[in-house]
Amino acid sequence: MSIVVDVHTHMVTREYLALLREKGAPKYTFRTLPSGFECIDKFGTPFFTLLPDMWNFPARIAAMDAAGVDVAVVSLTSPNAYLGDLDISVQAAQLMNNAFAEAQATWPDRIRWFASLPWQHADAAIAELKRARAMGAVGVMVIANIEEESLTADQFAPIWQAIDEMNIPVFIHPSVPPGGDVMDMKKYQLSPPIGFTFDTTLAVSRMLYDGFFERYKNIRIIAAHGGGALPFLIGRLDFCYERIPACASGAPKPPSAYLDRIFLDAVVFTQGALNLCVETVGPQNVLYGSDYPHNIGDMTGILARVDALDPQTAKKIRGENAVRLFSL
Repeated sequence: MSIVVDVHTHMVTREYLALLREKGAPKYTFRTLPSGFECIDKFGTPFFTLLPDMWNFPARIAAMDAAGVDVAVVSLTSPNAYLGDLDISVQAAQLMNNAFAEAQATWPDRIRWFASLPWQHADAAIAELKRARAMGAVGVMVIANIEEESLTADQFAPIWQAIDEMNIPVFIHPSVPPGGDVMDMKKYQLSPPIGFTFDTTLAVSRMLYDGFFERYKNIRIIAAHGGGALPFLIGRLDFCYERIPACASGAPKPPSAYLDRIFLDAVVFTQGALNLCVETVGPQNVLYGSDYPHNIGDMTGILARVDALDPQTAKKIRGENAVRLFSL
């Protein structure tokens, strides 16, 4: 069988969680769920249930073996290193980047990783990007909103320029979208099923309309969870580009013209949704991902949907596309 590379899979460390527990309030708080597991809330909106395998690399390797996954490109999920204060944010990024580099050294054939950066502090973020890249990071992780700021905000331009010069991919992963409390996402814990996909869709759509891909010619974006609603909405984005002047004011080409720069992961939960991802960006721009070890992660189910595609497409998505993208 062909190689399987999981590009959407997360880990934390106890040290990172201790730092978040100490310094994250009042924005990020911890509470115990009826199940006995802890949950992290953002302004009271739950978004992150902590499960034991999230800091257990041997358990991860065993789960990969059981599912037939060869390589995992691990990342730190939200809230990542966005903890406001410069020193604390740098500490959070370095804690996780060091841990991921150590994991890669321990399992050199199985683990690769995305760098976390203190994005609110451009000089420190660029310095950490260079350090992480030297330690082996194959890409960069960014949350779809950086403490409620848009990814295309001017303050982040120096970081994007540095990433562009390195010619490495960026994984956009969502969090609770801005206004999650106003949208009543606390009830039914709506952030994971709905809020996350909204966050990613908004971030990537803004890039498409903003001229982002004209400014940064080398950047390739991996959009989490099948790109949110992007495959369903790309036609609407193009039509609005044609009919609404404001939508065409930032970029010289319609949104679909930049789809060759966008990769979608396969973290969707119906065959039809996966088929639409392939139809939208092409079989060469879809990547296998699992969302392990979150409670909605599914290594085997997602891989089964990939393998239900035609053999050549499945082979690309299983791992060939990731090998090409990350130069593995």
